[in-house]
Amino acid sequence: MVPVLDLSRRGPRYRDAFVAAADRILTSGSVLLGAELAAFEEEFAAFVGYDYCVGVSSGATALQLALVARGVGPGDEVLVPAHTAVPTASAVFATGATPVLVDVDRVTGALDPVAAATAVTERTKVVIPVHLYGRPCPLPIDLGLPILEDAAQAHGALHANDHSFATAYSFYPTKNLGGIGDGGAVVTNDPDLAARLRRLRAHGMAAQYVHVDISQNFRMSELEAAWLRLLLPDLRQANARRREAMAAYRTAAPHLRFHEDHPDHVYHLAVVRTNHRESFRAGLAEGGIATGIHYPLSVTQQPAYQHLVRAACPEAESWAAECVSLPCFPEITDEEIVRVADALTSTS
Repeated sequence: MVPVLDLSRRGPRYRDAFVAAADRILTSGSVLLGAELAAFEEEFAAFVGYDYCVGVSSGATALQLALVARGVGPGDEVLVPAHTAVPTASAVFATGATPVLVDVDRVTGALDPVAAATAVTERTKVVIPVHLYGRPCPLPIDLGLPILEDAAQAHGALHANDHSFATAYSFYPTKNLGGIGDGGAVVTNDPDLAARLRRLRAHGMAAQYVHVDISQNFRMSELEAAWLRLLLPDLRQANARRREAMAAYRTAAPHLRFHEDHPDHVYHLAVVRTNHRESFRAGLAEGGIATGIHYPLSVTQQPAYQHLVRAACPEAESWAAECVSLPCFPEITDEEIVRVADALTSTS
């Protein structure tokens, strides 16, 4: 089978350099909040064009701490698209605030600005647009709300801007910049926000055993940071390879409903929509092509979140019912791309 993703192909390329990095970390005796993390934060901030980067334990943590650092808490509401990975919403819950689920655009799957405007109340403090599947989404500037961008799937897709107060990234192993465990980061141009984030990730400490914020442990390990430093210089090339794969699929099967293209789309996932998902996937499987679903339920359909539904989200639920993820990762071979493209020509 041509896999949707095969992380085993990535490890050998970086093994020797990572072993050397691990030895360097062990020799230094500094395994948390050390030189590797500091170097990665500097390098990733430069890559995305922001002044500050704060590495944390996961992408969900990045969202959570960015909200807390902005002052979001119990009694507040945060607008979240209804078609996204659940951690976008659960991060809001972790602050004590309430995620308000908003329908998405029929074509892009991004937050619908009209639906978002309707959902705003006097308790709304922040809006979180999600750059779904690696496609940059329009920022909901007209809402007049503070914007926190969820870029968990969009490494290398975005340009620095002055409209959002921060952007959160995930380094879960499957991401475009994927780690060897969980990891995340917040990037911002606000020095005060960055300083508070650094405290919040380490029990709220401003100095050793001096706690000025109430928080817990959300640190990124030195090993994780070292691995990410190895992959970061190759990220643009890796994203280009993803674009090549998706371009081949589009050319081979123009009759299919692919996720709308964008000049900066980095195709964390190569998504197509179909009204006949099970037969579509079965046909590809017979041809030796694996597929996935991201995500089979909108947040409004998740059992734990249904009590939050205030308005119907038909477009989000349509995306959830129709989306299929095709093989797309930097190590995919030319032969495999051809096999997927050929298989798509006869699908509907």
